[in-house]
Amino acid sequence: MKINETIKNAAGLGLDKASIEKANAAKVEADAKQKTGKSPSNESSSGNVTLSPLSAKLQTLETKVKASNVYDAEKVDAIKSAIAGGQFSVNSEKVAEGLIETVKDLLTSRFA
Repeated sequence: MKINETIKNAAGLGLDKASIEKANAAKVEADAKQKTGKSPSNESSSGNVTLSPLSAKLQTLETKVKASNVYDAEKVDAIKSAIAGGQFSVNSEKVAEGLIETVKDLLTSRFA
């Protein structure tokens, strides 16, 4: 079983250390402004809000996740019922094949 590509991309978010540090600095500045009512750099407030790169990426990710069907709720409920009733059986060959395919994909992407 392969993991949906949108989930793989969501986990990575594509953020580098500089983006994270910039977002943290913006949060510290916003906290200071909220406590004092003034901007730490003494800039006048124009009423505009600027989102950090991290916030913009999170909003994009949220939109993508909402638009995609990550799992089939009916299938999940059927499996839960089968497990609860003791009727669920695992096909070990299918599980093993899925694991082997996943490892192949990981190795291919890592060394490509």
